[in-house]
Amino acid sequence: MRITALLSVVLALVFASPALAAEVKVAVAANFAEPAREIAARFKARTGHDAVLSVGSSGQFYAQIANGAPFGVFLSADRERPEKAEAEGLGVPGSRFTYAVGRLVLYSKTPGLVDGRGAILKTGKFNKIAIADPKTAPYGVAAVETMRKLGVYDALSPKLVQGTSITQAYQFIDTGAAELGFVALSQVVAVKGGSRWTVPAANHTPIDQQAVLLKTAAGDPAARAFMSFLRSAEVRAIIRKYGYEVP
Repeated sequence: MRITALLSVVLALVFASPALAAEVKVAVAANFAEPAREIAARFKARTGHDAVLSVGSSGQFYAQIANGAPFGVFLSADRERPEKAEAEGLGVPGSRFTYAVGRLVLYSKTPGLVDGRGAILKTGKFNKIAIADPKTAPYGVAAVETMRKLGVYDALSPKLVQGTSITQAYQFIDTGAAELGFVALSQVVAVKGGSRWTVPAANHTPIDQQAVLLKTAAGDPAARAFMSFLRSAEVRAIIRKYGYEVP
C-alpha cells in the first residue's frame, strides 16, 4: 500500500506542472463509459494530464485503429481485439492487461417482468429483446452465448433488436423500443426499479476487458501515465463500484 501511495505522489509531482501537462486520446468500450469519465477526472486531478475519451463499440474502434485513428490507449470490452492489436503491431508489446471483468444482465424497466432466473426468456412473452451487435460488441456475443446455452436463441432471434453498441441496446430498453434486453451490469448498477437477472458468469465466455497502449503513443508520457493509473488501487476501487470484477 505504501508503494502504491508513493507512486501516486511521484506521478502527481512529475506531471502536475502545466508545462508538462499533455493529453491522451482514449478509445473506450461503451459499457465502460461512466467509470471511464470518473477515472479521467481523477487522472486529471492527480497528474495534470487530460484523458480525452471517445466512446463506442470495441469492434468499430479496432477498425478505426487499424486505419490509423490517433488513439493512444484502447480500453476494449474484450481481450480478443487488444490481443490482435498487439499481434498485428498496433499495440505496444507487454502493455496489455485486463482492467475489468464485465457482468451481463437481463434488464427491463417493467417491475416483475424479469425474474431472478431469467425464466422470461423461455416463456417468450414479450415482443422485442435488445442486445448489442455481436459482430462488434463483446456483450452482444455474451448475450447470444447465453441464449444458446439456455436453448432459446432460435425462438427469440425474430424478436431481437440489435444496437450498434451496448449503449444503444440500453437506449432501446429505456425508451420502450424493447421490453427487455441484455446490458452491462455497470449500466444499471445505480438504476432503481425495474427488474433484472444477473446472468451467471458460466453462461458465456468471460468478458475480460483489456487495455492496450497503442504504438502511436509508445513514447507519450501522458498515455503511459494513464496506463499506470489504470492499475492503481484508486482506479480499481472505482471499477468495482460500477459492478465490475477486478482481476
